[in-house]
Amino acid sequence: MILESLSLPGTATSLPADVATCDDCLAEIRDPGNHRYRYPFTNCTNCGPRFTMITGLPYDRPQTTMRGFAMCPQCAAEYSDPADRRFHAQPNACPTCGPAVWLAVRAAGKNGAVASGDAAVRAVQDLLRSGKIVAIKGVGGFHLACDATNVRAVGLLRSRKQRVGKPLAVMVRDVTAARAIAEIDEQERRLLEGRERPIVLVRKRAAEAVVSAEVSPGNDFLGVMLPYSPLHHLLCEEMPPIVMTSGNLSEEPIVHENDAAIQRLGSLVDAFLMHDRPIEVACDDSVVRCAAGASMPIRRSRGYASMSIGLREAGPAVLAVGGELKAAVCLAHHDQAIMSQHIGDMGNLETLDALDRTAAHLMQLFRVEPAAVAADMHPGYLSTGWARRFATDRGIPLVQVQHHEAHVASLLAEHGRPLDEMIGVCFDGTGYGHDGTIWGGEFFAVSRGLFRRAAHIAVFPLPGADASIRHPWRVALAVLHAAGLAWNSRLAPVRAAAELDLRVFKRQLDATLNCAQTSSMGRLFDAVAALAGVKQSITYEAEAAMHLEALAAGAAGDLGGYAFALEDAEPIRVGWQPVVQAVAADAIEGMPPAVIAARFHAAVARMIVDVCTRLRAQRAGETVGLTGGVFQNALLMQMTIEELHRAGFEVLVHQRVPANDGGLALGQAVLARGWAG
Repeated sequence: MILESLSLPGTATSLPADVATCDDCLAEIRDPGNHRYRYPFTNCTNCGPRFTMITGLPYDRPQTTMRGFAMCPQCAAEYSDPADRRFHAQPNACPTCGPAVWLAVRAAGKNGAVASGDAAVRAVQDLLRSGKIVAIKGVGGFHLACDATNVRAVGLLRSRKQRVGKPLAVMVRDVTAARAIAEIDEQERRLLEGRERPIVLVRKRAAEAVVSAEVSPGNDFLGVMLPYSPLHHLLCEEMPPIVMTSGNLSEEPIVHENDAAIQRLGSLVDAFLMHDRPIEVACDDSVVRCAAGASMPIRRSRGYASMSIGLREAGPAVLAVGGELKAAVCLAHHDQAIMSQHIGDMGNLETLDALDRTAAHLMQLFRVEPAAVAADMHPGYLSTGWARRFATDRGIPLVQVQHHEAHVASLLAEHGRPLDEMIGVCFDGTGYGHDGTIWGGEFFAVSRGLFRRAAHIAVFPLPGADASIRHPWRVALAVLHAAGLAWNSRLAPVRAAAELDLRVFKRQLDATLNCAQTSSMGRLFDAVAALAGVKQSITYEAEAAMHLEALAAGAAGDLGGYAFALEDAEPIRVGWQPVVQAVAADAIEGMPPAVIAARFHAAVARMIVDVCTRLRAQRAGETVGLTGGVFQNALLMQMTIEELHRAGFEVLVHQRVPANDGGLALGQAVLARGWAG
């Protein structure tokens, strides 16, 4: 007899992740003699959905979304047999008793099923081959799919989704197919074929012309993933590469319910491939890339969520809600920190609702009532407003944590290190500083749990902050103005604006009207990209910096570098003016953008080592941690690590949580515990 599991409030039970279909289950769905032949929901104890279907702990079938599917005698026998690989496989099912798929198409404003089972799968393949766009319900939500080799289909998907230039992910049937479109090394192969099955950012083949250029325009990298569910394996059979991008409207969370898909995605697609296994937790695909010999998470979600990180000691329960971009929740209790799946950018009510559901789900699963809630210091963040209301409703403290200190704390927590004797280098786009300015190029001396801002990029103006983020030409002209350099008409950012706009913009800078002050390395990357003629406006976050990295990576030989100026002060100020002056001079002389990009990357890496060497002389420590979104730049990461190692430093980088704001909540939770306890 199988006894019902017991659970106790606050117990640290791990949550199993969604893992890719195993070889045994794949063999079954490919065997015409097996009763699970071509069954899209085949799984066993070694594979299948887990986290996305859990409604409660402990992890038993009645506490999953499979509770509505009573097992047939054959499945029940497998489930109860200790010798069977489906022993206690909670999602166990077969065509007789399990979930089913069907195809629905839009007709006269209504959705109707036109095929079911394997016929629906084959019909979707036909639709994709004919250039149609299909919403496909998977493990953690819906994908929008089309033929990645069809220029018109990809363009139509971009138009309907209002996704102008941001790269789209591609699913291919196996590694052989992946190698036909991208350069795959051994580490990337292991990631592609691993149980987590993330999207892996890999370099396009130079002569690759199979996938439409519109999939990843102006980008040397392509996001590639392999099938991770039986449904995906069936769909990819005898198919070209398929675009598989998140099923959502621009800036909204991924859709995971059938009715919501019809309502929110109906205008984007020609058909739906639905199924009736409910998804409890929406979970987007994870994204990783390889850098400096290690895998680096960009978006940590399906396959990894929910992840438990051991903390150095037990403490009060704290719920942390991250920042405004790439939000994820962290629930710290006992000596564990539970990281949620990726939620998204807090730009609308839908994402805020997703934050609310995610927090409630984690607290309900672990039966934990937080003693405090942690959020970012920025007064205008929607996530901080949510945390303030949460704290008021429960009568608990709200702890607001400085953005970049949280980044550094996240890195140390990931490595199980104390907040002591290290130099934290945090480079990103935007973070609210203690002095009310926008930080983003920070060096911290960490000692005995305290953070000292030991050095930073010298501030420069950011006119109309959001407008400057969207239009790097504005940042470029602002730094030229701040450095006392002329707006030479041979510079691309000068040519990007109309004469009247230039006059108005100059008056704004002269009067410092609506000009925030920033030390952001991310914005400095934008300025250099604009000066080099790479990008004057962007359609997605870090687009200009990504293009600059791609150019720098393609530059050959020892191209020298520019040099930052270190100004003696407390904290040390890193002068960017000599770099901007040299970049502008090179651009005016017609220097190739790739050379400018390479020289700038070399200058940033060298500057980091120079600053850290000075701080080491001040007894800040021999360990350097690199964190923040700028360090998703694999080239900069590699160059910096090599330089730091040559200078005798130990280097810590992110390998489990993202360097970007997706890892922020972990650091918030760790720091807030000290103040809440």
